[in-house]
Formats: sequence, structure tokens, C-alpha cells
Amino acid sequence: MCKMLLSINPEFVTKIINGDKQYEFRKFRCRDDVDRIVIYATAPMKVIVGEAEIDTIIEDDVLNVWEKTKDSAGVSYPFFRQYYKGKSCAYAYKLKNLIIYDKPQTLSDIGVSCAPQSFRYLPT
Repeated sequence: MCKMLLSINPEFVTKIINGDKQYEFRKFRCRDDVDRIVIYATAPMKVIVGEAEIDTIIEDDVLNVWEKTKDSAGVSYPFFRQYYKGKSCAYAYKLKNLIIYDKPQTLSDIGVSCAPQSFRYLPT
């Protein structure tokens, strides 16, 4: 299996840690062999805070994805609609078994030289 490093805004990282955001939304689907998400908090934090398993991936029409995830989306409906503006399909990664690192890691700690714009596949 494979890990995927995701760049996530610190506001949403906090919501993931607090359990308010149980889905990570993306505009594209990852490879089928990805089973874990490594959570990179973007600026100003710029650290890897933890990782989570992917429970399921919801792939559907944008409005259907909202209906299926809205109770634990961790984002507002206007934010969600703006994010998917012009898109017909949405992807929601349901997170489970969240592990928060005792000490955040840097990208260089995992052999990555720069933050991904959106995501990057990592070797296992």
C-alpha cells in the first residue's frame, strides 16, 4: 500500500485533530493503492502533524457528496461550493484512526524537499 502527503490549511488541520472534520475534500481521486494520508499543515506551521487511514473514498456529484458528508465535513456549504466551483464531481476521503505525532516532523525528516501544491505520493 501507499501513503499520500496532503497539504492542508492549518485551520482545517485543527478541525481534523478536534474531530470536527472527518472528511478531506479533493478535486481529484488518488491512486487505488493509497491507504494512508500524511497530514502536512501549510504555512505558517509548515510541519507534518500526523497521519490517518483512509476509511472510504466518496466519489459522486458535488451536491451528493455534500449531502453524504455535511454533518462532519468541517467546512461550510458556501466554502464547499466555492471549492468545487465549475466541477461536476467531488471526492471525499473519510479519515479514521488518526495518529497525531508527539513531535511534528519536517518535510526533510521524511525525505521531501518541498511542500506539495496539493498532494504527493510517498513510498511505504
